[in-house]
Amino acid sequence: MNWVITTFSSSLGKKLLTALTGLFLCTFLVVHLLGNLQLFYSDEGLAFNTYARFMTTNPLIKTVSILLYSSILGHAFLGLYLAYKNKKARPVSYASVNNQSVWASRNMGVLGTMILLFIVVHMSDFWYEYHNEDGFPFKEYKVELLTGKVSTSAKSGLDKGVYVDYVQDGVRTVIAKDLFLECKEAFEQLWYVVLYVISMAVLAFHLSHGFQSGFQTLGLNHKKYTSAIKWFGLVFSILIPLAFAAIPVYMYFS
Repeated sequence: MNWVITTFSSSLGKKLLTALTGLFLCTFLVVHLLGNLQLFYSDEGLAFNTYARFMTTNPLIKTVSILLYSSILGHAFLGLYLAYKNKKARPVSYASVNNQSVWASRNMGVLGTMILLFIVVHMSDFWYEYHNEDGFPFKEYKVELLTGKVSTSAKSGLDKGVYVDYVQDGVRTVIAKDLFLECKEAFEQLWYVVLYVISMAVLAFHLSHGFQSGFQTLGLNHKKYTSAIKWFGLVFSILIPLAFAAIPVYMYFS
């Protein structure tokens, strides 16, 4: 056990932890995006609200969430610590910058801090209110299974743990917390949409270096597939933030 503590308390160990948590968070981004893309469905938020209920009540997901929150905090603070150590080791900037160095690689600490601040704002607006706010809006859905027609009505005064989902006489009835409405109201505000889009641009720069750097730190370099990792990392760093950014823009203009 002592060797584990010794290894991960060293600078190399901290870099390894930063890489591992970073790559795990990349996986989370994909899963989170798949859920958020349901905001595009023309079903008054039924698919998204059902997804939100599943993600916040499933025992396995709740267990993984502990690892997720720990990874976010660990990745952020380890990254800031390593950036501080690098800055301290080289207090005076080089007169010229190596052509192979990119802007993102020299500013990972700043980019990471901006992303962390966005996560705090984002979670306080959605995650925290969804779990803790009394009087959180509910919505009742009536779905005609034969035609797919959806009718809705707002519900209030329900206990925050209420969830109903049953089928009777060819009609599916669902009563769930209306996180879709919260997203819709948030993304009607231009400043929030702009903040979200800028944050996704910051995330893109962070990923453009972090994805490849994570594999490199773990020693997963080889002439046969390093170029493929770089290419995939570049595509990933563009498409994932772009897809996230498209959601508030779409909801604002629609």
